[in-house]
Parts: sequence; C-alpha cells; structure tokens
Amino acid sequence: MTSTQLQNSPQVGDIAPDFTAASTSGSDVSLDSFRGKRNVLLAFFPLAFTGTCTKELVCFTEDFDQFSREGVEILPISVDSVPSLREFKNKLHMKTELLSDFKRDISRAYGVLNEERFYSNRAYFLIDKAGVVRWSHLESNNGERRENEEILAAMKLLS
Repeated sequence: MTSTQLQNSPQVGDIAPDFTAASTSGSDVSLDSFRGKRNVLLAFFPLAFTGTCTKELVCFTEDFDQFSREGVEILPISVDSVPSLREFKNKLHMKTELLSDFKRDISRAYGVLNEERFYSNRAYFLIDKAGVVRWSHLESNNGERRENEEILAAMKLLS
C-alpha cells in the first residue's frame, strides 16, 4: 500500500464516504441506508474465486451469526461483476450479499484501489450507526487477511 492510498482512506473518526452499489441480491445497496439502524463492516477484497478471498468469505459465513448478533452488517466489496459475484456467493453458500464496485468508484473513495492491477487491495472499515469510521485496517499484502476474532474484538469500539 502506498502512502498516497493511506492518506486518501477515511480515518478513524471520519464520516465514511457514502456509496450505492449493485449487489448479488439484484438490488442496489447504499451505505446511507444503514445509518441509524445498523453498524457496517466494509470488507474490500481483490477478486472472487482466489485463495485468500475464498477463505475470508467462508469465515465471514461461518461467523455470520456472531456479527449479526452484534448488530453488524457485513458488506464484502470487490471489482468483480455482479454475475461473477453471484456465482462466487452461490458456490460458497454465503449468507451475506456481495457488492460490485465494477467502476472502481467505491475503491477510489476509500483509497484502496490498486491502480496497477485495477482491483481493490484488501481493507476493512468498521462504521458505526452514525456513519463514522471506528476501526480500519489496510493489508500491506493482499495474501493476508484479518482474522474474524480481531474484527469482532474491534466491534467493542462501537458501543
């Protein structure tokens, strides 16, 4: 990750940039629609059907109920098209909808787009009900990911 990307990313205490994205449900999802209702975990991942991304999303599915009990909506985002993401979701029997950032606007707004490879770097933003970033992590290597225990522990910052 370059320092430019880090500077462009919303920091803890910032209002998270709003967006609307196509989802695997067939409906568009706006971050703003969760305001006042649910906390949100944005989980940017590079590409569907790749090793680390598959493992990460399987783990989100395994721990889905824990996130849900804590009032956190998981929104995984990648630059893949909706049909590719739908196939990926079905293959892994995921409980959460996946969001397509096909035009790369959301990745740019969050400072996580890898311009050379034209996909998102792996990054996480935990956003409270007021729309404020409470925790974030940008992986320095896309082959690495945060364990859910770390994310679940960060969720204590939401209360």
